[in-house]
Amino acid sequence: MGNTKTDRKSIDYYGANSDWSGRTVTDAHEIVQFHNNSTIRIWCNEQTDDYDTHWHSALEIIMPMENYYDIEINGSSYHINPGEFLLIPPGEMHKLIAPDSGRRFILLFDISLITKLKGGTSIQALLVQPLYITREAYPKIYDDVYRILLDIVDEYFSKNEYAELTVYSLLLSFFVKFINNHIEDEELFPNVRQSRQKEYVKKFNDLLDYINLHYAEELNLESMASRMGFSKFHFSRLFKQYTNLTFNDYLNYRRLKAAEELLSNPSLSIIEVSMRSGYSSISTFNRLFRQVKHCTPSEYRSKKRNGVPADKYVREG
Repeated sequence: MGNTKTDRKSIDYYGANSDWSGRTVTDAHEIVQFHNNSTIRIWCNEQTDDYDTHWHSALEIIMPMENYYDIEINGSSYHINPGEFLLIPPGEMHKLIAPDSGRRFILLFDISLITKLKGGTSIQALLVQPLYITREAYPKIYDDVYRILLDIVDEYFSKNEYAELTVYSLLLSFFVKFINNHIEDEELFPNVRQSRQKEYVKKFNDLLDYINLHYAEELNLESMASRMGFSKFHFSRLFKQYTNLTFNDYLNYRRLKAAEELLSNPSLSIIEVSMRSGYSSISTFNRLFRQVKHCTPSEYRSKKRNGVPADKYVREG
């Protein structure tokens, strides 16, 4: 499906993004357009400028081709070399630091529809933190996922009529590779017999789907452990192994994602958004939202209503 390396050199990377009208950042919140009113924007970036700390609602994938690229995300630093790539989840505060020369692809996607598909909660769980992908860290799937990213780039710049559909089919395959790699990891549940591994994976996938539907209700560690048939201590350990987050951290993550969407509706008060997101305490909601987004819910709403359709948040790399 993808072009050869020689073919890729002949592609007009800059003409494909001629519709871009400029970068808009307000108080670290980046708002730009996707390509031709689609839900994708891919840049072949050779700029030497840095990009100060900012965030947006798009999934961002940074893929150096020539020379390194440095990224800072919430206090953590990533030095990405050619052959490696980094997934920056939607909403993460990050800063980009460019070398004096180089070239990289920067891929941006609205994945809101993908995460609503059956099984999409597994993608949400995958993206609760940045993913730094190297051959050493992901030996079983590295060649496949790297090839998929190159195919996505080639398809985007091909200007085919159905390029967007093809790109999203590839992106789904990309995520499925990671999900399967995660659930097939022998160390996922190291103290669980092999015969019960698949049973546990299904239980936790079902639980994530349940949380996705009922996050606004009064969920707690004890009730979820009971639902799974585990003691709360055993459940806590297994949940952390499966998602890399504690149960409470994951629940807050899901609720704040819901709040982001609800804040797009101007008819809802902040108190209503808080309640519908699962927070009975407005002070708790405000504190957690500011902690994650570095702004209040009201400030976030104002930025979202800055003359741009909801969820059209991307940036030029």
